Formats: sequence, C-alpha cells, structure tokens
Amino acid sequence: MPTSTADDVRAALALRADPYYAAQLARFFQTHPGGYGEGDLFIGVRVPAVRAVAKEHRGLALAEVRDLLDDDEHEHRLAALVLAVDAFRRALKPRSNDAALREELHALYLDAVYAGCVNNWDLVDVSSEWLVGEHLRTTGAGTALIRDLVAEEDLWRRRVGIIATFAQIKAGQAQPTFDVAAMVLADRRDLIQKASGWMVREVGKRIDRAVMVDFLTEHASRMGRTALSYAVEHLDPELRAHLRAL
Repeated sequence: MPTSTADDVRAALALRADPYYAAQLARFFQTHPGGYGEGDLFIGVRVPAVRAVAKEHRGLALAEVRDLLDDDEHEHRLAALVLAVDAFRRALKPRSNDAALREELHALYLDAVYAGCVNNWDLVDVSSEWLVGEHLRTTGAGTALIRDLVAEEDLWRRRVGIIATFAQIKAGQAQPTFDVAAMVLADRRDLIQKASGWMVREVGKRIDRAVMVDFLTEHASRMGRTALSYAVEHLDPELRAHLRAL
C-alpha cells in the first residue's frame, strides 16, 4: 500500500472544508487583529472530521507530520498533532514499546512549539499532556522543562507547560501543577488563567480535594478571578464563597 503524504492529508481535509463554518471558527478563536489567535487561518473542518482524516492516515512519516505543522491552515496543524499524539500513545503500549520513536516525537513537538506552530489553545490542549508531560513522566526526566516553558512570557509556550502537568496529575502527582500555578499567579491573560485554574481543579478531582483546598487557601488572595473560579467550580457553595472572599 502506498505511504500517505502530507499532501494526502491536505487533500482529505480540503474535501471536508466549509467556508461558512471557517468564518465561525475564525470568530470563535479570535483571529481578528489583537485577538489571541490573530492571523490564524481556518478552512472550516470540524474536529471529528479532522480526527477521522488523521485516522485514515495513521502512521504518517514524522517528516510529513512536521511539514503539516508548518502550514498556515489551522486544521492541517491540528491533524498533524492528532497524528503525533496517536503515534506517541501507540509507542507507549507494551507490545509496541518504542522509546526512540517517543523521543523523536517529543523533539519534533518542541521544535514546532518553539517555531510558533502550536499557536492556539486547542492545539496545545490536544498535544502537550502527551508529547511533553507524559514523555517526561515515563522517561523520569523530571519537570524542569515544564517550568522552563511556563517561565516564558509567550502565551502558547506557557500554556503548553501548564497543560503538560495533566500527565502528572493522572499519575497522582499534584506538586508539578502547584509549582506552575504559583508561577503564573500574576498573569491575568484569560487563556493562562483558565489553564491554571483547570489544572488545579483536576488535582482536587483526581488526587485529593483537601490538598487542592490547602493550595487555594494559601494562594487565593493573589489568584485572578478567572483562575480561582475555574479551580473552585466543583466545591460546595460555602467553601467556594470562603475561598473567593480571601
């Protein structure tokens, strides 16, 4: 069977493109001047369709995946990241365990992140947990890279670092999330606030609510309103009110 190429993925996505939906996406992802997604280009392919195309081209060569990540079209980059995560997750399975491939995918991803190709919140959220967080966790590499990413002022690199801690949360480790949440207390950008509050909330849901409440009790007075609202979303009304009052 012939090997798929980046052009095959582009053609498959073009068949599913919808200009009317593309205009809706452009508004939703704030591609207007001054918006967080300024200049991003959408062709109007729904996420399930993007995932279906990625599934059709599973196993795409890494060079072709990287080629897609350089495209202007948002859906091309999303498909590339879905393909990369799928390859990474399959390379984690005991029967197909491939540490070398995972390392290649991690390096490819970081290259794309620093090149500005992972430049919207959905692209970050579909990929960083696996291609940064899970890679660091399974290799025992620690979380210094996560803190380095969060220390950057760049919106997307910072969000990559925050969302990467989801892998540690799922493994029962709360401290990496608390470390980065404390680092971004003064960052009032909406997409950082939401990411930080979301990850702190996940610590409470998946690990220990009391540990989360202790963190919030210490830091709520310096947290942004959005981050705190996300973090306390599932708490009892009385406790929510108490933490907000801090």
